[in-house]
Amino acid sequence: MFEYLFGNSTINKVLLFLARFEEGYPREIAQNFDISISMVQLQMDKLERGGIFVSQLKGRTRIYSWNPRYPFKNALLALLHKGLGALRDNEIKRYYTKRKRPRRRGKPL
Repeated sequence: MFEYLFGNSTINKVLLFLARFEEGYPREIAQNFDISISMVQLQMDKLERGGIFVSQLKGRTRIYSWNPRYPFKNALLALLHKGLGALRDNEIKRYYTKRKRPRRRGKPL
């Protein structure tokens, strides 16, 4: 959707994911979209260097979230939320919905 605007599909997925959930970590995003974790980490580090994201360690996991001081945060989030609204229902259900309860033990994936 925004690949041409942001440069590639990985950064598009990262931005849409964080627009939807407000925070996340690279492994979670990579598993969600079935893409390389190194590509996700590269894009998230790039966004942090640009001042768009901030990160903090929670245990051994680096959690990324929106930088509240980024001057274009609200405008960027508005654009991304419009993009989320334009996605098909099956994409929203597959990629942008978190499980509300844990998976039952022994249940096949």
